[in-house]
Amino acid sequence: MNEFEMLKALEAPSREHPQVEAGDTVKVHVRIVEGDRERVQIFQGLVIRVRGGGNNANFTVRRIASHSVGVERTFLMKSPRIEKIEILRRAKVRRAQLYYMRDLRGKAARLKERRDTPKQS
Repeated sequence: MNEFEMLKALEAPSREHPQVEAGDTVKVHVRIVEGDRERVQIFQGLVIRVRGGGNNANFTVRRIASHSVGVERTFLMKSPRIEKIEILRRAKVRRAQLYYMRDLRGKAARLKERRDTPKQS
């Protein structure tokens, strides 16, 4: 068994989630365990960063909670706790990490929606 095959053996099972990018507004359905009960909690917000890396691929979602408090949560892409990821809208961004969004409030924090045009052949 060569090194590549050993790394493949350690790979987590593939999860069928859509391709998430910085600037996307997403709903992440997360399985929460409370004692002996399980429920699904939805965390909706803006993806401010995506980091690749096989099993360690993760993305950070930011949302504004009550009293204008920003809440960020990082999710592992291949986590079994993630039920599904819904992409609500895609924004046109020119950065890989949108950390500047932490300092913006209200209308200043709006991003222009991306309108994908069909590719000409």
